[in-house]
Order: sequence, then structure tokens, then C-alpha cells
Amino acid sequence: MGNAIRVWVVDDEPAIRELLNVIVSKAGYEVETFAGGAEVLACADPPPNAVLLDLMMPEVDGVDVLKELKRRHPKLPILILTAVNEVSRAVEVTKLGADDYLVKPIDQEQLKITLERVLSRGGVSDEVPPLNTEFGDRYQVKNIVGSSAGMRLVYDQIEKVSGSDITVFVSGESGTGKELVARAIHAASLRSDEPFIDVNCAAIPEGLQESELFGHEKGAFTGALATHPGKFEQAAGGTIFLDEVGEMSPSAQARLLRVLQERCLQRVGGTKTIELDVRVISASNRDLESMVADGGFRQDLYYRLVVFPIELPPLRQRSEDVPLLAEHFIEKYARDVGRRVRGVSPAAMEALRAHQWPGNVRELENIIHRSLLITDGPVIGVGDLPPGLGTGSTAPTAEGSAPISVAMSLDELEKAAIEKSLRRHGGNLSDVARQLGIGRSTLYRKLEQYGLRDKKGDD
Repeated sequence: MGNAIRVWVVDDEPAIRELLNVIVSKAGYEVETFAGGAEVLACADPPPNAVLLDLMMPEVDGVDVLKELKRRHPKLPILILTAVNEVSRAVEVTKLGADDYLVKPIDQEQLKITLERVLSRGGVSDEVPPLNTEFGDRYQVKNIVGSSAGMRLVYDQIEKVSGSDITVFVSGESGTGKELVARAIHAASLRSDEPFIDVNCAAIPEGLQESELFGHEKGAFTGALATHPGKFEQAAGGTIFLDEVGEMSPSAQARLLRVLQERCLQRVGGTKTIELDVRVISASNRDLESMVADGGFRQDLYYRLVVFPIELPPLRQRSEDVPLLAEHFIEKYARDVGRRVRGVSPAAMEALRAHQWPGNVRELENIIHRSLLITDGPVIGVGDLPPGLGTGSTAPTAEGSAPISVAMSLDELEKAAIEKSLRRHGGNLSDVARQLGIGRSTLYRKLEQYGLRDKKGDD
């Protein structure tokens, strides 16, 4: 197959070997399977681009195969496959050169994203097939992550509107990622090199909405000391995103309708007509149709805005996307918080998938970010999650630590992480600083800040 990316699958169980063959082949890679360690070590062919290697095999086990393959090909990416009760051993073999590991039963989407990552580390990322046939950038459009049926429909809709200037309305609960969809549409459009202006209508006081959106002339009202171009003018040639458009005042709604109809505007207090070339995308977590029926939103404006509707599903309706999202947020925040975390334990993932996610993707992002501050190990465990997540219970956390709530601030979580580390290391500040990835002077400052000076021990 010429330039195809080659992946070796090594597993002594025929059913698992065939399943992996199907998953990896469908992802766009050329696959060769091996039934055991001796068979793969006897292969004289040129090395592949990556290896999926079972840890426990008869005769020649995965550790021996790993050592020998790394001796022959030091830069060869190797992904270990292991059972739940072998996780601690899998963590150890990463020290021998394994690039990552996955726990059986294998989650298909997690396998694809992990394989793509280790291939990228191996220097073949430029050769990865575009969109990886059914995975890749198509399922992560400008940081939108998910491969569920509901999200595939969203990607299809983004693709359909990207080549036109049709007015788009994005609906969905708070935290579902409406702004990300708007940015993805802009990035895929012919206007991508022009401005993208994001306006949260709910954050603008009602009396200032018209001025902020459409601009004002000097002296138009008390405090208007200079001429001010509004958000629509700032978006000239590009896209304006009106988030929470249902919070616009009646007078701002009337002026917006006129702008959409005439494709021009006059600043507040001005007489000059300014031509507009702006694409409009709007969004709301409120039911605009009901607001129209109740008289809270103009019907004529509603029909001008809701030309092409895109509805984002809540996270509770696409739990199969939780592993992908968790992986995405771990990669996003692990370096920032100084943690080498490779994923989420099976039990913790089960709790995440069982949760109802009233705060949607934003809630999951916050939980992963905060769990990274708490965890001591290479994976996020159940004890690192908010108590009772996904069960409604209030189970205590490990090691007698204080309960961790999703409502806690990052300062509170940082304090909790330091307290937990102090207990774990008996107050030894050198060990605490080393575990937290901070310097001794920083640790002393944090102890002072959080009133923990009395809890330190002798070094």
C-alpha cells in the first residue's frame, strides 16, 4: 500500500486480535496481526509505524517483546494492552519504553485517539490519512470533541453551512459548546481570515446594548466622549456571534432586525448609513419560540435569525463521548497542573459516564481539571472525582481527605491537594514539593497562603 501507515497488532486471543484489526483498519491504517510474542519477534519485515501489544501472553510475554522491539527500533511507538488487574504492571512497563497503555475491554474511540497520539510522537503525524476516515479533525472541529450520532449530525450541518453566508442559529443547554460551533463555522468559511467577534448579550447592561452592538457618535448620550464603532463594525468582512440573543432588550431587537433586513446601520446618535458585510450566527439556551409566543421576543426577528438551526445535544444524551472528552481535557490541562496523567481508570470512567451532567461539557471540563490537581497516580481514579459522582451518594474520599466538591474553587482544590500530600508524606516538604511539581519556596508561600504552616513536618 505504499505510503500507508502500518500497525502491528499482537495478541494471543483470536477474538480480540480480530476486533483490533477491524477497528484499526477502519481508522485508515494497514494492519498486520500476530498471535504471539515469538511470532512477532521472528518477523523480518521492516518495522511498522506503531505496535499494539498485549501485555500478558504465553511463552514470550509482552514485556520481553517490548524490550526487544525497543532494542531494535528505539523510536518505534508501542501501545500496551492490559487487563484491569494488570494496570500497575502496565504503568511500570512505560518506564521500559512503552508510549502508553489501554485497559481491556478496549474502548474503540479511546483506542483511535491514543493510537493517533503515539503515531504523532513517532513522527508520522503528517502521514495520518486526512480525517482518519471516521476519526480525527472531523470529530474535533476546532476543539469540538465527540463521535456520537448526535455530534456527527452537528459536524454534517457545520459542513453544509460553511460554504455560504446563511444565518445560523445554535441552540442547546448551557455548557454544550455553542460558541465552539460558531467558531468552527467561521473557521471553515470563506471569511476565516476576517474577524470573529463574540458578543455575550446577557453580559451587556440593557441600556448599553444598542451602543455596544451598533456603535455611537460622540455626544450621543451622557458619557459618550468619543465616537465608538460597535461590534457589528468591528466584525466587518467576518462573523459576529450573538450569544444569549434572547437577553436582548426590545429596542435592541428592533434595531437588530433593521440591520439584518437592510444590511446597513446607523450608530446611536448618528445619521450616516454604514454598509455592512457581516455574517450573523446567534445562539441561546432559552426557547426562543416560546419567548415569541409569550411576547418576550420579536417574531419577525426570530425568523431572520433562525434560518438554519443547529441543535447541540446535552452531554447526558451522548455518554459515549465522555471518554473522548475526558482524554481531550487531560491533554489540555495535565501539563498546566504539572501532572503526568495518562487517562481515567475504568471505575472512574464508569462513574463519569453514569453522571447526568447538568452542566454539560463545561462541567466535565471543570471536573477533569480539578481531578488533575487532586490525583497522585498516573490515572484519575474514583477517589479523585467529586464524591458520589454518577451515583448520587456522598462517599468519602480516600486517605481521610476532605470531600472534594465540583463547586470548590481552584484555590480550595489546591489547598486540598497540598493537605493530602502533606498527610501522604508525613509533612516532609521535599517530598511534597517533588510530588506537586513545585519549588520549595513556592510550597512555603502556599503553606502561608492557606494557613498550613503548622501542618508541615521535619525534613
